[in-house]
Amino acid sequence: MSKRDSPLVIGIAGGSGSGKTTVAQTILQRVGPPRIAFLQHDSYYRDLSGLPPARRAEVNFDHPDSLETDLLIQHILDLKDGRPVEVPVYDFATHSRTAQTFTVQPRPVILVEGILIFAEKALRDLFDVKIFVDTDSDIRFIRRLQRDIAERGRTVESVIKQYLTTVRPMHLEFVEPSKRYADVIIPEGGFNVAALDMVVARIEALL
Repeated sequence: MSKRDSPLVIGIAGGSGSGKTTVAQTILQRVGPPRIAFLQHDSYYRDLSGLPPARRAEVNFDHPDSLETDLLIQHILDLKDGRPVEVPVYDFATHSRTAQTFTVQPRPVILVEGILIFAEKALRDLFDVKIFVDTDSDIRFIRRLQRDIAERGRTVESVIKQYLTTVRPMHLEFVEPSKRYADVIIPEGGFNVAALDMVVARIEALL
């Protein structure tokens, strides 16, 4: 089977706040949404609704064990086989999986975005192209602080505490070392126009 007969599977990794989502959205818009099945690892956080709220907040959400990666792997395999998948909807404010799902249809390109997607071999091996978005830690922290306050209802103190206790240590243990598996490293994320032009051209060529 040639590469064109089977969907092209692309992974975009990088630290929290690195600009992964911006890169993914740029690829989505320039290659064309009708050609891409887009999956985010964040959708696959384990459901913690069985834990008291105080305990949920203590979970290390930056460790690979906090994500149901087996389900993401199964969904990629289903999409590659031409079957639609039902992706979970996660509520970050309550740290629980909602009752809703959304359908992702099979497409010529499967685009997967997440902090830890290159840290797990079984998932990493599914990617035809691996992109790592590399952004300085101070920029990443500021972006995360702004996002968590604006979108997830967090306080400044809680964001700083989480960054120091789990985000930074897990980045150094899992995310940064996974950069060595990347085929392409994009410094400064979505602001690197030249790198994005190259990546989009490469995807078009592979299709």
